[in-house]
Amino acid sequence: MNFQQLRSIREAARRGYNLTEVANALFTSQPGVSRQIRELEDELGVVIFERNGKRLTGMTEPGKGILKIIDRLLIEAENLQQASLEYTGQQSGTLSVAATHTQARYALPKVVQSFRSAYPDVRIALQQSAPEHIAEWILSGKTDIGIATEGLSQFPDLVSFPCYRWSHLIVVPDGHPLLTRSPIRLEDLAEFPLITYDVGFTGRGHIDAAFAQASVKPDIVLTAMDSDVIKQYVALGLGVGIVASMAFDHGRDKGMRAVEASHLFAQNTTRLAVRRGAYLRSYAYHFIQQFAPDLSRADIDAALNGGEPG
Repeated sequence: MNFQQLRSIREAARRGYNLTEVANALFTSQPGVSRQIRELEDELGVVIFERNGKRLTGMTEPGKGILKIIDRLLIEAENLQQASLEYTGQQSGTLSVAATHTQARYALPKVVQSFRSAYPDVRIALQQSAPEHIAEWILSGKTDIGIATEGLSQFPDLVSFPCYRWSHLIVVPDGHPLLTRSPIRLEDLAEFPLITYDVGFTGRGHIDAAFAQASVKPDIVLTAMDSDVIKQYVALGLGVGIVASMAFDHGRDKGMRAVEASHLFAQNTTRLAVRRGAYLRSYAYHFIQQFAPDLSRADIDAALNGGEPG
């Protein structure tokens, strides 16, 4: 039994039994992955995967139980490597952080700046993607910390911490007819083409829920992941924007006006997530506490070890 065999099993389960994707993820060949899986099955005397010919199609019941053990073994192996670096006093390394565009663009710069001052020898690898991809990256070990508003709390193998709450704003060009209406209603918004976030991004779920509960049908003509893209098309007069409050700057976003929309859409909570049971280096704790100052190290440890996050 070796770690490459264990990784082959885990990646096959994560990647829908597509051995080509598994081979790419593990930097090996597809026949090599098949051999590693078969050798471990032979050694254990258990069939882990269901097959149709040579193609993997699912997991057997014993395989599902074995996969849980493999996950724990690989997590502890990774934790052992991190702990050895911590105990030898090395304050260098790489902290991988994955976030949605809005968080990376507006919420993280000051945190990263402060972190770099405290840990100048630690490199930050900042990645941007959709919440579901961020969750997958944390689970696979590709990234250490994930930050997003939607989705991260839905994965049982992640520990997610609430960090801060925010609301949406309505953004229109100067002189827009909506500026004469106060307070703006959902029915007012529905009279105009709307530009906002893609489904699953930056509180879009609360926007859709508000219109659905009021039985008002919005005309959403354009969506994007990027707040700056939304504002650009609003400035061109293509529609009324709905963006995160932190994404609008009255000094920088000239020619546009922002109107508070907290009375229309529910507040959103940005969350930070790490893999359950992960060993965190001291600089990872520092980063988390810079982003969420109300979290203590004891809170973080308790959640990682099976308790409820604060």
